[in-house]
Amino acid sequence: MNDAPIVFPSLEWFESLQRMVNEDASYRQFGTVDAQMGVKVGDSIYIVAFEAFACQGVRAGTDYDLINVDFFLEMAPSAWRAMLDDIKANGGAGAGQTLVSLDMIHEISNNATGDQLRADMFFRYNQSLQHFFDLSANLNTVYAD
Repeated sequence: MNDAPIVFPSLEWFESLQRMVNEDASYRQFGTVDAQMGVKVGDSIYIVAFEAFACQGVRAGTDYDLINVDFFLEMAPSAWRAMLDDIKANGGAGAGQTLVSLDMIHEISNNATGDQLRADMFFRYNQSLQHFFDLSANLNTVYAD
């Protein structure tokens, strides 16, 4: 567990998840992931690239970058906080706070171009993506808001 506080959202927070997922042998059990995901938290945008069994890169992004990703997840900062607090409390997302359940209720997964094949990658890779975010239970997350 990382005891130093890390602000969410921030590039440092996503880089910490990248390092953890790349060191986590259990991540491989979900299969390969070949997708670029955007994460939108209020006005902050991050681009996360997955290839094979690894998170290849994370970077800060812009609204324009969302055109080039396969899909992006968008929630208000308070909704992200609720999900991450639930992950921290339970060691993983509980019922009603998983990416899929949040998408079913609030449609958090989007594709800027309307490309359904790319948008469907969210569902194809959802277990790997959930595991990625569930690893945040190991971070001492503090919030920017």
